[in-house]
Amino acid sequence: MSDNTPPPHKQPTHGLEQPAHGLGGVVVATALPYYEDAAAPAGLAVDHDRYAEHCRWLVESGCDGVGPNGSLGEYASLTDEERRTVARTAIEAVGDAGSVVVGVHGVGSHQARHWAEVAAEDGADGVLCLPPTMYRANRGEILAHFAAVASVGLPVMVYNNPIDTKVDLTPDLVAEIAQIDNVVAIKEFSGDVRRVLEIKERTAGTGLEVISGADDVVLESLLMGASGWFAGFPNVFPAESALLFELATAGKLDEARALYEPLVAAFRWDSRTEFVQAIKLGMEQVGRFGGPCRPPRGPLTPAMREQVEADMARAISALEERRAA
Repeated sequence: MSDNTPPPHKQPTHGLEQPAHGLGGVVVATALPYYEDAAAPAGLAVDHDRYAEHCRWLVESGCDGVGPNGSLGEYASLTDEERRTVARTAIEAVGDAGSVVVGVHGVGSHQARHWAEVAAEDGADGVLCLPPTMYRANRGEILAHFAAVASVGLPVMVYNNPIDTKVDLTPDLVAEIAQIDNVVAIKEFSGDVRRVLEIKERTAGTGLEVISGADDVVLESLLMGASGWFAGFPNVFPAESALLFELATAGKLDEARALYEPLVAAFRWDSRTEFVQAIKLGMEQVGRFGGPCRPPRGPLTPAMREQVEADMARAISALEERRAA
């Protein structure tokens, strides 16, 4: 696949029509597999075949789409060439079966806009974008950043992650961002479920969707009116996660709680510093390939590994009992 030719199943969307898929539902922030290669960065090369299979498995298991090049996908540890190829691998693997929302995070608006342009050329359905990374941008800079990315023409899901970026997209600021053409959703990762309703109130009439970004408050967020889940642990439990979303959005609270509660201890790892390692370990525990992470992420400490394994074991046991019932 050349750098300038989009995958064959989708035409470039840059400056043209809107893609067919929305950005809601269960979109999985995909973990990235590596194999050992002394010539690759940190001795680990991206395993594109295994990654493509994983993307297909997630969608075939009931998830609505995938999100390459997010924090869980270790985008900051990839070369520019790797980053583009990872996104294109996901786009080609999923085809018309689901949405592909590509992470376009960048230090500044020109970098983020570049990645949005590349995503449009390659046939992405939309992009996920943080505020400027490694810089605590002010209000005007944040608005200019998202306006630059949105000017490419793809649907934009802005991403509020004040823990990592030190920039909080508060509901009043989100209301301003929602006025930008092509901004269609916000991935809310503050952990404050009170914001779901406040954002909906402040952005009424704009069509902005509120997407739950933290796995350990997903049920609470959905019950408050979030219309999607941009998720980590569906890498481990895709079918059950899709069912949880279906039950919650259908208002079947008792059934949703019964499914959710045994999973929450594992889901809490999605909001911790070691979330990538924890989710990859969880994948290993259910018979999938997780594998190592590139630096700066290292292996879990023995104590953390033991806790992840225990939390995952509880979740796996509960799901096995549910299947057997």
